[in-house]
Amino acid sequence: MSAMAPALRVCRGILKELRASIGPTYNKSLAYNYVMDQFRQNKITGERYCRAQQEAHHDSNTYLCLLGSTRTHLALHKLYHAKGECSQESAAAMVGLRLPEQPGGKGWEK
Repeated sequence: MSAMAPALRVCRGILKELRASIGPTYNKSLAYNYVMDQFRQNKITGERYCRAQQEAHHDSNTYLCLLGSTRTHLALHKLYHAKGECSQESAAAMVGLRLPEQPGGKGWEK
């Protein structure tokens, strides 16, 4: 019975990633149907179609890691990808810095 808890957790994790990438209608997609069919086929034992012990569980963990890493990569790419030329102030703010302020009254006014 304890072997079913990690598999259930992985299945829920994969479905959560599908929901995040596809949207609220994820349960009508082909990917959802495929994942659910695979988990139902290997419900009794993970060794039915596998040579090594726990191979199906390892594959599902790897797929979950791939989905999470892809989502994180796309979020980071969207955040930091260059959108063309930007000003010095916005470039400094992007990395968390501020430009020094020029002293006033000595010819530095705009």
